[in-house]
Amino acid sequence: MKRVGGLAAAALAVGLMFGGGAKAQQPQVQPANALPHPGQAIYRLQCAACHDNPETSRSPSKANLEAMSYQTLNFALTQGKMQAQGAGLTDETRGELISYLTGKTTRSAETWSKAMACTGARLAVDLKAAPTITTFGFDARNTRTLTARQAGLSRASLGRLDLAWAIGFPDVTMMRAQPAVVGKSVFLPVAEAGAMYAFDVSDPAKPCVKWVYNTPGGAPLRSSPSYGVIADGTPVLAFSGLDSTVHVVDARTGKPLWTKNVAIYSYSMTTGTPRVLKDRIIVPVSQFEITVGGDNKVSCCNNHGVVLSLDPRTGQQQWRYDTMPDAQPIKDRGDGKPLFGPSGAPIWNSPVIDEKRGLIYFGTGEANSPPAHHNTDALIAIRLKDGTEAWSMQATANDIFTIGCGPNPAADKLNCVKDTVFRDVDFGASAILAKLANGRELLLAGQKSGTLWALEPETGKVVWRRDLGAGGPMGGIHWGIAFENDLVYAPISNVGRPLPGQPAFDPKLQIGMYAVDANTGEIRWHYTVTADCAGERARKAPRCERVYGFSGAPTVIDGAVLQGSLDGRLFALDGKTGAELWRYDTLRPFPTLNGVPGKGGAFDAVSIVGVNGLVLASSGYGMFGQAEGNVLLAFKPK
Repeated sequence: MKRVGGLAAAALAVGLMFGGGAKAQQPQVQPANALPHPGQAIYRLQCAACHDNPETSRSPSKANLEAMSYQTLNFALTQGKMQAQGAGLTDETRGELISYLTGKTTRSAETWSKAMACTGARLAVDLKAAPTITTFGFDARNTRTLTARQAGLSRASLGRLDLAWAIGFPDVTMMRAQPAVVGKSVFLPVAEAGAMYAFDVSDPAKPCVKWVYNTPGGAPLRSSPSYGVIADGTPVLAFSGLDSTVHVVDARTGKPLWTKNVAIYSYSMTTGTPRVLKDRIIVPVSQFEITVGGDNKVSCCNNHGVVLSLDPRTGQQQWRYDTMPDAQPIKDRGDGKPLFGPSGAPIWNSPVIDEKRGLIYFGTGEANSPPAHHNTDALIAIRLKDGTEAWSMQATANDIFTIGCGPNPAADKLNCVKDTVFRDVDFGASAILAKLANGRELLLAGQKSGTLWALEPETGKVVWRRDLGAGGPMGGIHWGIAFENDLVYAPISNVGRPLPGQPAFDPKLQIGMYAVDANTGEIRWHYTVTADCAGERARKAPRCERVYGFSGAPTVIDGAVLQGSLDGRLFALDGKTGAELWRYDTLRPFPTLNGVPGKGGAFDAVSIVGVNGLVLASSGYGMFGQAEGNVLLAFKPK
């Protein structure tokens, strides 16, 4: 195994609320007669208001924090999103706080990968085979579909899977990224580890580690990787971190070609997967001003999303697209300080690139201050050659949303406004450029409102829409959709509630998976997932009676739809009928090949792929009070 990477100061931005880390060591327990830990008072004063209320604040719960690594918390408080809170702490008090939460006083060293190092012929990275997963959506169209030949798995075999092995990652609570796959090489970033692992699965029973790339300074990662061969013939992986740094490494060795911080504004961050083309790397840039804008101490709001085109050899910027103009003072907010706008339109999703039309398609999120720009909660097409806007279709108007506000905020909430639908219905799911059996092409997209959209890719004209409930900030279609054989597969994490002044939606709509005809928007079948709070699950699955829906992006393999649930279950459904083929509960401890204590948890974001006869699923999502976990699970047919 080769280990590469360096130590350098990580760039500013981002942090804890969008990161999380796993439980390799329990926090220290104080004897009954001992004095309180000195970090306890710091936590209660500085942290409890948010982290004791994770659903409302969208932050990790205290239990999630306790499972994180020392370095993850230290990064968040010094360079990440919590640096404002950490600024008032001395080195000593910050250490006391982290020690109170984690039971640790120093950074842990990762040693397990050396014991799993590949040897002999397996050490070399073989890239001669056609890549099967090159970006978030697997292929150039973002369909999230694999054939039986690509995955080494048939629909029939996906109904009879057994656990083959598990690998645990120390001090990790959130397995948020999916791997890129070329042949039998699996390139998996692990966010809180600040590392990209190149696994070899040519022997499905005995995976090994080819190389490890460590981020400079150990900065956490965030996005999934994209794979491609650039113009000079170099095979590269591109991925980004919590500190808004884009990393481009040689896929053969893990050695970095370059890193570049792409933060544009004070709260910029990167979430969507960069896309590697021969002559450029397309990078979507988001922003998290939504999480701080409701605070009177914050000057709100002046961040917005951008898309960058970077030279694949150097990282030099080729062009930049802004979702809106820079914010300007729009009024006195009531204390002599200005409220700024427009702002918002973060880009959480991964772009789909239409090289035939020369267009890049992506969706945006809400506004954070007035006026709500027409590119908020919108689907947008920009030109590949220069980044100029070709068309924009706004799905939800006047959606001004910041955490800490409300539809009718109190007068002392100086950054909050009343004239808003206040829905937070981003396009978090990446769009799909679908080719139908009749030859027609449609741009398909899912929104957190629970709405599935079909547009003409040339013009952005709406062809049809299908509402699958009313969704909401944590509901509707969250992280992704999939497409195969004229069917769109849309997971629903929460149907939401009927909106005031709007007709009640069909009561038959339930949390689960929907198959929708891509030609017409008609529902062909739906699978309803129900809560499972039996036995120990009531304790292991936080709020199991209501947090159990399908939030992560689905995966289709040979006509079977694979989906994870927010309460830690894996499902395989028949793509034609919706019949359940298989399910597996990952909410439990796992013995691991590498000896690291393993634990399954919630499924969110993206996590499931197929390669060389294995289904690989990453279990654990320690955010919003959900069950943390730290395992890569491999399943094989019986």
